[in-house]
Formats: sequence, structure tokens, C-alpha cells
Amino acid sequence: MMLAGFLLMLGPLVTLHELGHYLVGRWFGVGAKVFSVGFGNELWGRTDSRGTRWRISAIPMGGYVQFVGDMNPASRPDPDAPAERGAFQHAKLYQRALIVAAGPLTNLLIAVLIFAGFAMSFGVPSTPPVVQAITQGSPAEAAGLKLEDRIVAVDGAEVENFQQLQELILPYPGRTVELTYERGGAERTTDLTIAEVQMKDRFGNASRIGRIGIGSFEQEFAREGPIGALVFGAERSVDLMAMMVTGIKQIIVGERSVEELGGPLTIAKISGERLSLGPLPFVELIAFISINLAFINLLPIPTLDGGHLAFYAAEAIRRKPASPRSQEWAFRTGMAFVLALMLFVTILDIAKLPIFGS
Repeated sequence: MMLAGFLLMLGPLVTLHELGHYLVGRWFGVGAKVFSVGFGNELWGRTDSRGTRWRISAIPMGGYVQFVGDMNPASRPDPDAPAERGAFQHAKLYQRALIVAAGPLTNLLIAVLIFAGFAMSFGVPSTPPVVQAITQGSPAEAAGLKLEDRIVAVDGAEVENFQQLQELILPYPGRTVELTYERGGAERTTDLTIAEVQMKDRFGNASRIGRIGIGSFEQEFAREGPIGALVFGAERSVDLMAMMVTGIKQIIVGERSVEELGGPLTIAKISGERLSLGPLPFVELIAFISINLAFINLLPIPTLDGGHLAFYAAEAIRRKPASPRSQEWAFRTGMAFVLALMLFVTILDIAKLPIFGS
């Protein structure tokens, strides 16, 4: 189940990411040498009329598109490449930037469409943030909240429903916030320290979240039309990406443990678990991982799409590209960082295995 979930999720997501690069490149007249589903030795291949080699490779963990003028599948430009027709490095600056950005944007679009589909089919959470239950001994009780109080804002961020309240509370265990609530038509404020709770799902996966100890007995959902669903999908995707940024900041400053990071083994495990729960939880995970892929690829690290975009931004400001030597060193540094990060999260994954007592 883990293997099936991993392949069904990551393979299509990375392939669609690379297809975004390919289609925008083709739109601008940039040729592609190879479009590969997977890495390693070719298992099957066909060359189309444009000279692109479409192939299925032995290692089904992603894929790549190699444009004309690229030195290798990592889209590293070949400084010695001739002025070949359709070469990537001879495209206009804005065209190169759009081609590179197309991959992460495709991943974001996938997530937006998935969330939009949920909004149209099942509705979006719209439960009013009215306190209908208070846990004894909770931060909410200590702060003096009462039943029928309506939460208005958290640290100045407006709250319209319980889902928004959760997004402002769950990622911040231990943080003291200013809670604004409405009682009897008048607004009041109080300081409240979010409690830290260790949660475990049915598979034993532990997570550290924030809770303030209030709840509602009702769950309301409102179906959206196509436009409203797309707006919800975009907002949901942006909110999840913002939560990823928050999580990374918390790990950097020590508010969260690096053990909360996960690599390919963790992704495979969670994929299998979600697949075992049915198609809807699995599709929801696909949207979440697709946002992860977009976010990671947009980081300004050479070898990643964000690194290429950073070079293009510098080129636009300087009116000339960075020197081949600086690009070479940046590429090597970026590759070393990415490989080190992959090794680190893989070691974390292995350390979490039951055979090591985790």
C-alpha cells in the first residue's frame, strides 16, 4: 500500500510539474531533447517529429525535461552550446523565467483545482466561531471566555469561521496571543497562552499542535459555485504554503524539532496510510504534497527552479547575466545543499523506523 500510494502520488505530480515546463517552453519555441518519466535507464522511448525523446525510465521517482542547450537533465545551461535553434538559453529573459516558473505554478494549480473540486462537491467549512463548549482547565477557561462568546480576531487577524481560528491556533503551541471576542454586542480582548498538545492519529503518527480548549457542536458547510470554489482553492493553497513557511521558521529558531521533517520514506508511509482510508483522503494528500513541491522548488537555491529565477532576477537588474564562473559555483553549492538535505531527511526517516525503537 505504501509503495502504491507513493508511486500514484509522486510520479504524476512530478510528471505534471515537468509537463508545465515543457508546454510553456514549446509555446515560446524552445525545443526539448528529452522528456522522461522517471530516472535512470530507459525502459521504453519514442522520438516525436519535433525531436523530443519521450521515455519511461527505470526509477519511477519523478522525471525531468531536458531542453535544447541544457548540459544535463538538471537544466544546467551549457556555456559552450552553439547558437542552436530553439535553445533554452537563447530565449528572451521573460520567456526563460516563465518556463522555469511554469513547473511550480502547475503544482499550485493542481492543488487549487483539487480544493475547488471539494468546495463544489462537499462545500467549505462555514461554522461560526461561537463558543459552544469549553474544556475544563483550558487556556480559554483561564482567560475568562464564556459560552456564546464569538471569536473576532487573533493577534489582529480577523476570524470568520472555526477553520480560520484553527489555522491561527494549531501551528503555534506555547505562544501567547491577543484574543478579541464579542460578548453582549461589545468587543473585549484578553491575552491567552496556547496550550501544547501531542496528538496521535490511528496510525500512531504524532504531531505537536496548539489548542485553546473551545469547540462547537455543529459543523456547517456551504457549497460554492465554480468561481467561488476557485477562490477558495487559491486561498486554501496560499494558507497552506504560509503554514509551511511558519513551520520552517519554527524549526530554524528551535520552536519545533527537526524530527518533524520528513523525507521520501515518510511520504511513502503517509501515502499508503491515506490510500488505505479511501480516495478522498488520498486526493487531499496529493493537493498538500503538490503545494510542498511548489514551495520547495520556489526556494532560491541553485539547481531548483527558484534558484534559476533568482539568477534571472539578478540578470534583469544588472542588465546582463551572471558570469559562467559564478553560476558554476552557485550550481555546485546548491547541488551540495540539496544532496545534504536529502541525506539528512532520509537519515531522519530511517531513525523513525520501528526497528530503531521509534
